[in-house]
Amino acid sequence: MAGTDDVRNRHVPVLRERSVALLAPALVEPGAVVVDATLGLGGHSEALLASNPNARLVGIDRDPHALELAGRRLAPFGERVRLVHAVYDAIPQVLADLGIPAVQGVLFDLGVSSLQLDEVDRGFAYAVDAPLDMRMDPGAPLTAAEILNTYDADELARVLREYGEERFAPRIARAIVRERDRTPFTTSARLVEIVRANVPAATRRVGGHPAKRTFQALRIEVNGELEVLGRAVPAAVDALAIGGRIVVLAYHSLEDRIVKRALGAGATSTAPPGLPVEPPEYAPKLRLLTRGAETASEAEVAENPRAASVRLRAAERIRAGAVTPAAGTTGRTGRARRGSAMGGDAA
Repeated sequence: MAGTDDVRNRHVPVLRERSVALLAPALVEPGAVVVDATLGLGGHSEALLASNPNARLVGIDRDPHALELAGRRLAPFGERVRLVHAVYDAIPQVLADLGIPAVQGVLFDLGVSSLQLDEVDRGFAYAVDAPLDMRMDPGAPLTAAEILNTYDADELARVLREYGEERFAPRIARAIVRERDRTPFTTSARLVEIVRANVPAATRRVGGHPAKRTFQALRIEVNGELEVLGRAVPAAVDALAIGGRIVVLAYHSLEDRIVKRALGAGATSTAPPGLPVEPPEYAPKLRLLTRGAETASEAEVAENPRAASVRLRAAERIRAGAVTPAAGTTGRTGRARRGSAMGGDAA
């Protein structure tokens, strides 16, 4: 089993200091609660708890192994920590189950975690041959292999185009269907070779590994990431007390677009045009804390390459009232991927 130091060494939290600085003003009062909605290995949470001695933490993750490792890391904080196995769009139910009416901070660090990338048998990395799994919660029903072996060519192309922004999605999808008719897909190396063979040579020479977009698309589809995010950000904003803050770290344009729309909607007046005075009930519910999306410094990217694509957005709750859910999420709706909301002390 990995020790606490091993966990710290394998995971460098992206924009840790900036995230803590943005959330800290809301965590001053005794009993303040901050939700780490994507706990992972607990790096951001550890920094938040260490820097804000009055704060309590609710850590949420769909990956039981991540909860176990993070729980070990956060054990020194004792009863200030509560960990829950759930998907992050379950924030309202998690808080209701814990008897917490409102929180002072919410953090999302989106995308695949270092833990999931490092564990070869999870199938997230295209650089090694591994089972085509890609489930963030190993107990979830849908795997990447099932998608590859059961979706028709049009549906596969949709997934690759919408979630991977893959220019050659139809071509790759047709090749996958031809190949699976010979032998079903089980491991990643065969998929990588098929993608490589169906991306023109000129394209393969730029933009990184040719399978990167396909693997991103499959991972998003397996875990319903954009659907979940489209529900989770408005739910998180609605859970904030007045003066509470939300920080979101996104790693590709599809995530960032959803976050931008959700926070932007909350920071925009809903008053009909032409009114001489804005009625209070139409006033913005959020104040944006960042000018656009912030990125990591060159120094941080050099130390931690995962920070290269990060986009950070943050906002403060300034008025009560529900925030309109983010528009523009794609994919099929209604496929809930939610872990059991089982609370457990970190100690």
